[in-house]
Amino acid sequence: MMRLLWSSRSPFVRKVMIAVHELGLQNRITLERVLVSAKTTNEIVMPFNPLSQIPTLVLESGAVLFDSPVIIEFLDTEYGSGTLVPSDPARRWTVLRLQALGDGLMSLNVLRIGEKNREALASAPHAAAFAAKTRATLDVLEREVATLEPLSVGSIAIASALAHLDFRFAEDAWRDGRPALATWFAAMSQRQSMQATEPVEIY
Repeated sequence: MMRLLWSSRSPFVRKVMIAVHELGLQNRITLERVLVSAKTTNEIVMPFNPLSQIPTLVLESGAVLFDSPVIIEFLDTEYGSGTLVPSDPARRWTVLRLQALGDGLMSLNVLRIGEKNREALASAPHAAAFAAKTRATLDVLEREVATLEPLSVGSIAIASALAHLDFRFAEDAWRDGRPALATWFAAMSQRQSMQATEPVEIY
C-alpha cells in the first residue's frame, strides 16, 4: 500500500484525492491524517518531506513524492495511461496552465486565511491584493471555461480551488457574474470523486 500524509482540510490534498478516485486507486493508498502549519514543523511529516507540507506520498518502495502536481503525474503515468496529464503538446500545455491557475488560486487563498488569522495584525493591503487576484483569476476562467473539458489535472485543480473558496470564503459569492464557470462547477461537483472528497474541518 502507498501511504498519503493527508488532511481533510487541505485543498491541495483534496486535489490529489480527486485524482486518486478518478483513477480508481482509493484502495491502494492508506491515508494518515497530519496537521501542518507555516509556523511549526510536524515530526511525522519532516522525515519524509523537509518542507513539512502535505500532500506527501510514500510509495511502496519507500520512495517519497511531494507536491500535488508531482504526485498526480506519477499516479497518472503509473496507473492512468496519461488520462489526467496528457502527453500530446496540443492539449498538455493548456492543461498544465489550468493546473497552475488552480494551484495559484488555492495558494492565494491559503495565504489569505493566514492573513485573516492574524486578526488585529492583519494587513488590509495584503487582503485586498489576495481578493483582487482571486477575482481576476475567476474572470479568466469564466472566459475560458471551455478549456476545462475533458477532465484533466487542470480541471481537477480548478474544481479544488473553487470548492476551497466555498469552504473558506463563501461570503465572496464567486458565482455572481460568472454563470458559465458556475454551471461547469455544478456539473463537476456531481462526480463521485468530488462527492467522496468533501472537506471536513477536523484537525
